Amino acid sequence: MRKVLLIDTSLLCVWLKVPGRETAGSDEWNFERVNQTIEVEIAESTTLVLPLAAVIETGNHIAQAKTPNSESKLIAAKKFAEIIAYAADETTPWAAFSEQIVLWEAVTLKNLAAKFPNQAVEKTSMGDASIVILGWHYHQKGFHVEFLTDDDKLKSQEPPPPQTPTRRSSRTKG
Repeated sequence: MRKVLLIDTSLLCVWLKVPGRETAGSDEWNFERVNQTIEVEIAESTTLVLPLAAVIETGNHIAQAKTPNSESKLIAAKKFAEIIAYAADETTPWAAFSEQIVLWEAVTLKNLAAKFPNQAVEKTSMGDASIVILGWHYHQKGFHVEFLTDDDKLKSQEPPPPQTPTRRSSRTKG
């Protein structure tokens, strides 16, 4: 079964070592843990997905990072730019951004708009809502989808794991 891993902003920031965002979540995600998780997925031929919401949010976090050391901000920005270029070129293990065009189709935008008022009241961001839509898009295409996130609420909206086909017996009872 083909698998995709959608990387959420918080853990992408940890992985990039964005100043002020070196850890995330109550489970204490740090660079070593995020990196090890991603390396295992790459070794298993998982496709990594960089959601556009995470691109925008991460870019904002890098640009707004308050740090006396601009070098650490520059390092994070360069690594981030490299990942974006890999995804733009669909360089393994990165998925192509063009797959995310589904988010900009009229029917998807209208569906997102209809659901968003209630999601906003429930404190679901537009970014998370778009990640969920993207995850279900991949799920409907037959992928096993996982969200790499420290956000339990977002993780709970991950599509279910694929069902293992049950094998029918060719023998008849007699």
